[in-house]
Amino acid sequence: MSRFLRLSLVGVFPFALACYHATVDTGLKPSAQVVEKSFAAGWIFGLVPPSTVATASQCSHGAAKIETQLSFVNQLVAFLTLDIFTPMSIKVTCAEGGRASVSPTAPTIDVGADATPEQIRDAISRAVGLSLRANAPAYVEY
Repeated sequence: MSRFLRLSLVGVFPFALACYHATVDTGLKPSAQVVEKSFAAGWIFGLVPPSTVATASQCSHGAAKIETQLSFVNQLVAFLTLDIFTPMSIKVTCAEGGRASVSPTAPTIDVGADATPEQIRDAISRAVGLSLRANAPAYVEY
């Protein structure tokens, strides 16, 4: 084996062991309820994503955290099938009751419970402008 080929393999090997991992945190308080799907079937390099994980019946208050991962085993299966079958692991942590807390310093626009559709559109428009100026989220409360 040539020296160049050996160095190339040594240089690529650490990257081959790396795992893709993405986490979405919704800001809701997590509960102990977790829904997992370890071999969610994706196809053709992941261009056809896995089917939706049905959590509505199990997570009555929504999801607190969603994690997707291509583990070493998932990547090995994808490699062996020439990426025709690209499995991934999906883990959803359900939320407890309640809602996400809004920072006390966050800009908030209160339109009231009996606002007209025009007032709601105006409030959303003002919130967008406020968010762009502050470069931070703005909240509209009903």
